[in-house]
Amino acid sequence: MPRSPKLSRFLGLLVATLIVTLTLAVTARAVEILTIPNAAFVNYNLGAGANSGPITVPLTDAGVGSGVLVMGVCNTAGVRGVGFVTLLRVPNSFLEWVGLESTFGATITQGFSGAVGTHIVFIDFSHQVDIEVNNANTIRVHNGSAGLRAGNVKLIW
Repeated sequence: MPRSPKLSRFLGLLVATLIVTLTLAVTARAVEILTIPNAAFVNYNLGAGANSGPITVPLTDAGVGSGVLVMGVCNTAGVRGVGFVTLLRVPNSFLEWVGLESTFGATITQGFSGAVGTHIVFIDFSHQVDIEVNNANTIRVHNGSAGLRAGNVKLIW
């Protein structure tokens, strides 16, 4: 049974249209998923008992809280360490977090507070350098050791 050339051409165009539609749908979804995160990087170099300046915990463009990954590192020889938390800022009310303390005696850390000096996460081996609440919208690095400590904090949102 011979096919009509018009029917063959119609079926070819139909298949081509279907392929283009599926390709565009998949590509559009891939672009939506592969977004580049925002990040902030803060170095610290603190004497004994010192605090860094305030580090603002970001909000979304709509001004509401969003999960922010906060990673802290101490690079001082002999007490190197790393700790991290996922942190939520409830504007002008409090910060809320859950994460993992630095290596020696590593444990889960969690809580919420807007009170200055509240411990969030240790970022050195000896649990003397920590990230703590500065106020309801900011954090800071606190060096509770008797020596100089240096490292960095990275926020990704």
